[in-house]
Amino acid sequence: MGGGSGGHITPLLAVASELKKEQPDTRVVYIGQTGDGLGDIAHEHPTVDESYTIRAGKLRRYHGEGLRQLLDIPTTLKNIRDSLYVLAGLVQSWRLLRRLAPDMIFIKGGFVGVPVGLAAASLKIPYITHDSDALPGLANRIIARWAVAHAVALPEEVYDYPIDKTVTVGVPVAATYVPVSAELQAKYKRQLGLPEEGRLLFIIGGGLGAQRVNLAAAEAIAHLLQEYRDLQVVHGVGRANEEQMQTLYTTTLSAAEQSRVEVKGYITDAYIYSGAADVIITRAGATQMAEFAVQGKPCIVVPNPVLAGGHQLKNAKYLQDKNAAVLVTEQELQDNPNVLAARTSELFKDSAKRRQLAKNLAAFAHPAAAKQLATLLLKEAKNTQKAHAIPKE
Repeated sequence: MGGGSGGHITPLLAVASELKKEQPDTRVVYIGQTGDGLGDIAHEHPTVDESYTIRAGKLRRYHGEGLRQLLDIPTTLKNIRDSLYVLAGLVQSWRLLRRLAPDMIFIKGGFVGVPVGLAAASLKIPYITHDSDALPGLANRIIARWAVAHAVALPEEVYDYPIDKTVTVGVPVAATYVPVSAELQAKYKRQLGLPEEGRLLFIIGGGLGAQRVNLAAAEAIAHLLQEYRDLQVVHGVGRANEEQMQTLYTTTLSAAEQSRVEVKGYITDAYIYSGAADVIITRAGATQMAEFAVQGKPCIVVPNPVLAGGHQLKNAKYLQDKNAAVLVTEQELQDNPNVLAARTSELFKDSAKRRQLAKNLAAFAHPAAAKQLATLLLKEAKNTQKAHAIPKE
């Protein structure tokens, strides 16, 4: 279970697929958050046998705001309201888990993990958590003490979890993400109906979109289309922003330029677009970066600066220090509207730089993460079954 973003849901589905491969009779049930804008992605996935939603609440904390956010009345009222949602979700989770009687629960993270984890602990149902970032999310930290294991993306010593319960697996990605050779990139471009010899820029801010990145990218695209006559653009804007961004391009680009830009909401086959791309502009979410690492793609990352703990900023800075991505901050976007176009153009002109970034990012790839997690879940489920088995007389 998990939710709230594509970065939680796509890893869950990758693990679900591997569970079905390893043990086809596994019954996979998804629990998401009521009102989740991406909840239908899991519900409609072929590896999910059943899906449910429960109430969950969010503790609104914004990186860099400090005590000022405590004085913000609308934020405080929302936090009070959401605390009641947590209580409702706890009751719903307890009833649901009693009925489902799962052998094991996999909690990827997100606010929905708190009521499910607490209910599971009270019912003595084992669960395993997973953290993609160096700083575990608040939800996983709240329920950590009762987990039978903590699967993590980075080396075990990075985390404050008990070392004997912590397992490094990386970030699970779908099996469709594979290393992309020049031949495979050309194949992906043919699948998309794009010229193999032309340039492709792929922009994606996440399943729900990132409007600040969308608007900055639209500004950059207007310049890049004029500079590179062979440029095609696919812009994954997120479901909530699709109509607005389509209107923006219609009003700011000529008809000929519009024909070279494709606007998409949620992209279910994103691996084809990222695999076909020559350059990718993205947020610095751990799941997406893990996917692009497996493919070995040159990326420009624009981290979200306000997410709790500043984890995207840390992700992006780490990649920049390893020369594995080009970092553009939102402050730079505000100070210089042309910075995104300039950085993208630099990469288009420097094939050696693109290859180096791709190679360095690929060094972080863990293509077997989903399989390792599936194996761990099945192993721990069997261990729990044995521990609770009634001995024969």
